[in-house]
This record gives sequence, C-alpha cells and structure tokens, in this order.
Amino acid sequence: MAFQAKKLINDPNDVVTEFIEGLVETYPGLQYLDGFPQVKVVLRADVSGATYNKVAVISGGGSGHEPAHAGFVGEGMLTAAICGDVFASPSVDSILAGIRAVTGPMGALLIVKNYTGDRLNFGLAAEEAKSEGYKVEIVIVGDDCALPPPRGIAGRRGLAGTILVHKVAGAAAAAGLSLADVAAEARHASEMVGTMGVALTVCTLPGQVTSDRLGPGKMELGLGIHGEPGAAVADLQPVDVVVSHVLKQILLPETNYVPITRGNRVVLLINGLGATPAMELMIAAGKAVPRLQLEHGLAVDRVYTGSFMTSLDMAGFSISVMKADQSILQRLDAATKAPHWPVGVDGNRPAAKIPVPMPPCRSTKSDESLSRPQLLNEQGCILEVAIEAAANSVINLKDWLNEWDSKAGDGDCGSTMFRGATAILEDMKKFYPLNDPAETVNEIGSSIRRAMGGTSGIIYDIFCKAAYAQLKANTKTVVTAKQWKDALEASIAAVSKYGGASAGYRTMLDALIPALTVLQERLDAEDDPVTAFVLSSEAALDGAESTKHMQAQAGRSSYISGEILASVPDPGAMAAASWYRAAALAVKDKCMAS
Repeated sequence: MAFQAKKLINDPNDVVTEFIEGLVETYPGLQYLDGFPQVKVVLRADVSGATYNKVAVISGGGSGHEPAHAGFVGEGMLTAAICGDVFASPSVDSILAGIRAVTGPMGALLIVKNYTGDRLNFGLAAEEAKSEGYKVEIVIVGDDCALPPPRGIAGRRGLAGTILVHKVAGAAAAAGLSLADVAAEARHASEMVGTMGVALTVCTLPGQVTSDRLGPGKMELGLGIHGEPGAAVADLQPVDVVVSHVLKQILLPETNYVPITRGNRVVLLINGLGATPAMELMIAAGKAVPRLQLEHGLAVDRVYTGSFMTSLDMAGFSISVMKADQSILQRLDAATKAPHWPVGVDGNRPAAKIPVPMPPCRSTKSDESLSRPQLLNEQGCILEVAIEAAANSVINLKDWLNEWDSKAGDGDCGSTMFRGATAILEDMKKFYPLNDPAETVNEIGSSIRRAMGGTSGIIYDIFCKAAYAQLKANTKTVVTAKQWKDALEASIAAVSKYGGASAGYRTMLDALIPALTVLQERLDAEDDPVTAFVLSSEAALDGAESTKHMQAQAGRSSYISGEILASVPDPGAMAAASWYRAAALAVKDKCMAS
C-alpha cells in the first residue's frame, strides 16, 4: 500500500540547502559556499585554502544520511563536506569548489564511499584539481559485509564504517602528516572495518510516496543506505538474535572481509538509520559487546553508539566492527570539534557563507592561449586533421552504435557520442589552441563535459584530464611519439582507476589497452612513429571486435545475458576503436602528403 509521507519541510527541492543553512546557524565553526543550489559545500570556518598548512580531508556524497557528512566537518575530522541532492552524488563542479576552498600546499585527501556515481564524480574532480596544480589523493571505502564477493566491478558498498575512516584521517591530518601518510592511514583504516545493516521499514524521500514493501512482522538484512532492497527478508527477531547474526556475518572467515581473528582488539560502532530510538541502539550495543568478547574472543576497546550515517527516516541500525591497533585508537581518541562525533562547540560566530572560489587556471591564461591560432604550425596541422577525422568517424558511426547499444545497453551510445563529436568539431573552429597539444586535449575534455553527459561523458572527460596532466608535464614545445604514448597510458590508468574496469570487462578499454600495448612495442622497436600509430589502431579494432566474446562486467551490459551480447560488440569499445583508427589514418595521410 502506497501513501503520502508526512514531512516537516517546505519545497522538497530545497531540503538540502535549507538543511545546510540550519546547520551553520547551529554550529558557528561551520560555513558554506555561497553557490546554492548547484554548489552545496560545508567547510570549516577557520580554514582558507590559500593559507592552510595541513592536509585537507574532504568527503561527501548524496544527502539524506545526516549527520554524514557535513556533521563531521571540524578540526580533527573533515575539512569540508560536499553535499549532493538526496541520495545523489554531488556534481564535479561542487567537489572542485570544495577542493579549491580548503586545499593548501599540503594537498587534499578525498574519502569516497564505493558507489559508481561518487567514484566517477570525485575521480574527475580529482583529475581536474591536479591539472590546476593541487595535490590530491583519493581513498575509496567499501565496508559492506552483507553480500558475497560480487561479480564485476561494483564491489562492496561504502557504509557507516566510513565515519571511522574520516576520524582516523582527520586526526592524522591534524597531526601534520604528509598527504601520502594521511592517505596511507585512511586506506589502512578502510581495510580494517566491516559493516552490515538491518532495517524494519523503508525510507521515504522528501515529496514522494512510500510503500512498506516489508509488510508487518518482517525485517530486511544486509541493506545499503539508499533505500535499496537488502540481501534477504526475514521474520522480525529479538535484537539478541539480530545482533548475533550480523556479527557472525561481518566476521565470517570464509569471506575474509575484515582481517579480524580471535584475540584481536576491535572498535564497535552501532549506527542508527534515522528513525531508531536511542534506547534501541543502546540495547543493541549492550548485546553486541559481550558477544564480541565471549563468542568471538575479541577485546572491545571503544564503543560508539548513535546516528552517524542514516538513511533518512529508516528504522533500523547497522553494526561496524574495526580492527584496532594502538595507532588507530590514538587517532580515534584525538580531539575534534566536529559537532556530531559528538563534541561541544565553541568560538565566535563568523559569517555563515563565503563566496565560491573560482578556478585559477583560466584567469591566468591569455586569451590567445585559449583560442584557435591564426597560423598553425606543423604539429597543429597534424593535430587538427586527427581530431577532425576522429570526430567524423564517431558521427558516421552513430546509427550503428545506437543499434548495438539497443541490444547491449539503453540504446543511446551513438547519440551520446554524436553530441560529443559534434561539440568537438564546433569548438575546434574557435577555441582549441591547436599549437599547444596539452591545452587542446584539455579543451576537448571541456567540450565533452559540456555536451555529452552521462557516464560516457564523464569517463571521456577523465580520459582527457589525465592525458592533459601527463602532457602538461612536458616543458618542450613539440610532443614526441613517446610522450603521446605516455599520455594514452595515463588516460587508460585513470579510466580504470575511477571507472573500475580493466581488460576483458567489455568496455572501451578493450580497444585502447591493446592499442597501447602495440604502440609501446613498436616504439620500443624503433619503428616509425606514424607506422606504430597505424599498427596500434589495427589492434584497437581487433580488441573492440573481440568484445563479442566477453561477458560484460561493467555498465548496463552487465545485466544482459551472454547469448544476447554475443551477437554484438561493445558499442563503447567500437566507438573508441573507430576514432583512434580514424586519427591514425589521418595522421598517416597528412605526413605522406607533406
């Protein structure tokens, strides 16, 4: 039965911005960037990126999990929290605004929960920030212990254990450690913690109807934090039984999700999901501690009970267990002014909001460097014909890509790629500084980001940003074949890092990885660079065709049966092979004619 939920709100579209306004009025140590509604960033009022001399620790994600993440901004914990809409990843621009606002010369650590949207958006923002000169590291947290090891690249979800990682990283940064050391401690902490949740009700999104899919007398085990169904539905049991089941699942030796064995010291976090009374959470904590001690032989050194990472108004709780050594305990015990750890708050009340910082790169470049040169040099002419040929090949392949994607995905690959290719051709006429390869690649990414949208758009933008960063490191005017190869290698690594795919996953990388391999081999053999480029483009085509025989492990294709996929190649791989091949042949023709 569906019914309209009762909420004490105004416009459902304004709940996140109005929440932030109330938060900074409540805690004078917090501010927000004046960029509503696109930019929703909460940050420490005492930190300015221009002068901050410690590592900035930044996290965030979809809203609806309050107090995470904004409630954990404060000295000794997060430096900034990036707020998306309810259950939606924040935009790249919002993440970048947060990085620019609080990151000084020591750099920034981004702590990201393992969801595809968060990984991609924070990943692209990290690459963009690096290209602007910031030092940025990223740590992905996946502490879910509810499901068996998954097929494909989705991995374990990020849950309430992420809050413990925030505390460890924030304390390490406050102690003055380097970016590499703060990232190492955060990564170590993320590998030590496991979480599982139990729900009695379904959460209700603002302005929407809700349905009690569980029904009376039922509970859901192993759920995420976005209202998605859990791993199993069971009859409601006494909390003794529920706690025992959850702890066994987290500590199950067969899955080895956490490296915890008898005799270890641990930290316990009991987390309410939004509508669970403190009484029930305390009961769960009181039952969990003796079970950890007596049934699992563990020493429980710290217990944290309360609502840390919720799912709006969901009734239920999650349990996190973290292996604790003296270093982790020291970080957890370190002082913090983050209001929801919780601690008291003091200090004068500054202005509630400050302006959104603008990117430094464009304002420091001349107009000439960001426009098409009046006269192209030899390198610029070659780059122009390569870009034009690559874009036209994608445009001509539009209908085929859509047809393949109608069987392997949602049927819009060709249309999406068409928009990006068309934007590239239009922008090249006016904006691309073709005599500067690095800046040209960066502008291609900007065209794609503006026109394409969707997962393909952000992946290609990541691809271009990584290539730009690699090429920008070259101080010479002319880019060599080896440097182009290094840029391709950096792009592939970035797409794999943030998208999660690798060779054999039935993606664009199955065209580009073989191309990179052949290009490396031919250049090492001292072949003519143009010949090496053409030969590598043949490998790209072969790699794309081979995707017919692969089981998809990424994207919407992973939900399609192998029999259907065997009839078509992966459209993303075919698109990548097409533009790569067209560019290679255009370069060959140009060089032969000159």
